[in-house]
Parts: sequence; C-alpha cells; structure tokens
Amino acid sequence: MNRYIYLDHAATTYVKKEVLAEMYPYLKEFFGNASSVYNLGNESKTAIENARAKIASSLNCQAEEIFFTSGGTESDNWAIKGVALANHSRGNHIITSAIEHPAVIHSCKFLEQNGFEVTYLPVNEYGMISIAQLKASIKKNTILISVMYANNEVGTIQPIQEIGQIAEEKNVYFHTDAVQAIGHIPIDIKDLNIDLLSLSAHKIYGPKGIGALFIKNRTNIDKIMHGGSQEKDKRAGTENVAGIVGFGKAIEITSKDMDKNNKVIKALRDRFVNLVSQKIPDVRINGHPTKRLPGNANISFELVNAKNLLSFLDERGIYVSSGSACSCASLRPSHVLLAMNLPQEVALSSLRFTFGNENTENDIDFVVDILSQAVEHYGAPHCQDKFLADLS
Repeated sequence: MNRYIYLDHAATTYVKKEVLAEMYPYLKEFFGNASSVYNLGNESKTAIENARAKIASSLNCQAEEIFFTSGGTESDNWAIKGVALANHSRGNHIITSAIEHPAVIHSCKFLEQNGFEVTYLPVNEYGMISIAQLKASIKKNTILISVMYANNEVGTIQPIQEIGQIAEEKNVYFHTDAVQAIGHIPIDIKDLNIDLLSLSAHKIYGPKGIGALFIKNRTNIDKIMHGGSQEKDKRAGTENVAGIVGFGKAIEITSKDMDKNNKVIKALRDRFVNLVSQKIPDVRINGHPTKRLPGNANISFELVNAKNLLSFLDERGIYVSSGSACSCASLRPSHVLLAMNLPQEVALSSLRFTFGNENTENDIDFVVDILSQAVEHYGAPHCQDKFLADLS
C-alpha cells in the first residue's frame, strides 16, 4: 500500500501492536465464554476483571462502577435513556447542549417523542455553554444533565467540574460523553462529581466495537439491553473478551504516556495551524482558542467547498474529515458549527484535522503544501460562484 497521511484520529485510530499482542490469546487460546463455569470461561472472566480494574484506575473510581458496552454510542444511549426511564416518576426534564454527539442528540429526540422535555443549551462562538444559562434551565422536574467533555468536531472542552458541582447541588444526575476526552485529559471522577461517563476504545489506539459506561454507585438507572445477566445483570450480551482486554491495555498505555503525547501532538497541531494561517488566505480557526483538545484543528476556508477539498486530499493519500456531512446529493452543514452561529457557507467550507502519535513535522509540511494547492484551485472565482449558487 502506498504511504498515506492520516489526520482523522478523532474518527478512529489504529490498534497499537502492544494492544493486539494482549488481545491475541483471547481470540485463540483463551476463547471461552466468560459466563461459563469451567476453567476456560474463568480465564476470560479474570481477563475482563483485570481490564475493568485498569479502566477504573485511570478514572479514579471503583471497578464495580465500570460496565462494558459496544462503544460510545451505546454508552450514551444507556446513560440517557436508562436514567430517564428509571427516574420518570421524579421528573421528565433533561438538559443537554446543542453540540452533542448524535448519539446524545438522537437519544434526547427519542425521549421527547415519549413524554420527556429536553432543553438544548446554546453555545457561544467558541462552542462553550454558559454556566449561567445552565443554572437558569434547571427546574424542579429536571432529572439529568448531559454535556460532552470535549467536542468531537471543534475540540472545545466544557467546564465539566462546574457542571458537576451544580448538578450535585441540585440533586440532578450528570452524564458526560468523554469519548474524545479520554487519553487527552486527566479525568478524576471523584473530583468532577460525575454520575455517568461514556468511553470508547477505538479513539485511544484500542479496538473498535468496545466501550464502557461509568455508573456511579447508587445511580438509579434502567438497563436497555435485555437477555442474559452479564455485567451484574445491567447489560445483557456475551462479553467481547478480546475487545475488553484490548481496551484495558489501550487505556493503560494512554494514561501512562498522556502528558508526553499531548505535548508532541499539541506541537504538531500548533505548527499546522500556524503554517495554514501563514500560507492560505481567509481562513478561520473554529473552537475555543485555548480550552481545546491538543490534537484538534477545525478550519474554515472562505467560500471553498469542503467536499472538493476532501476529494483533492484523498486522491493524494491525505485523510481528514469535513465539518459537514454529505447526505445523498445535498450538503448538510455541521450542526456544531451552525450552533456556534457560523453562516452556512462557512460551515460547509470547514475541515477537521486531528493529529496522532504517528504524525510527524514532515507530514504537517506536506499536508499544508497540498492543502494550499487545493484551496488555490477550488478558491477560484468560478468555483466560488458555483459553491454559492449550490447553496441558494
């Protein structure tokens, strides 16, 4: 395969060789079902509990408070729907933000169709919620606040500790989607007053298809997966033993190397942003200037169709994401960028670059050169006129 440059680590990461090595025995030698009572099953059970302990250690919580899921989407669904259903007699009001991951937004929309009321907090131009607005939105019937730790598109980090303190004072459950934050931000559950927290392995060089939900002891939550009695009868389904083992190893490595990796990745991100700002005219850096993930750069290129830029880069082996998504033949601007009050044409001109361990300064320099060519080509007046015509 020809060399490529991968700058989409917020979407997924490769699996580290150390993680694969840890997983392999549980795919071949110790393949027993963890629910079986014989020794082969007990090997799997022990491996699961070891991984659970590693994840709990990284979050400063109890191992019994970690429940394995199929990924961040399931964890978000379980946290929101599970708390809503279990506490319906107490209230039916939920607070979230306008820039949440679709797993949170769509779970809230589902609940709205089933008798719940949801407040979607607006954000400012940097993607940050207002603590004052959050406080003002809490009602007597509020049962849950769900605000993501760090945004997956623009990298903005929310004031999680303040939100947790408010939720505790008001006796409201607090859930945060920390899928993007884990591995980049030290998370101390006890210090943050978090009741539920969603995680996923494939953002931190672990396998896809495995995640976890932290559920603080004594949290009143219903299960949404029914069947067997796995995960202390809270989440049915045969355990993904190899995936769980890989998750445990990935979070162990990431937690150990976090400070060093963050320093390197932030330096690459800053180099990229500085070069883009110097070499390409009329760019806008989206998200909070300082309270942001170290490896995230979301950039708008004035009146240049991001879809065209993606194709240009892809043809040259450079993989990034767009701030907008294509649906059939039409373009849909990012709900995150629109919530930040960016015009539609700006939202549709945005790309997300997210950096990882394998990236180098040479990668950055090469990508900026190619990106400059792409913007010059698609920023020509006739291309801009077509772009604007397509929007009208």
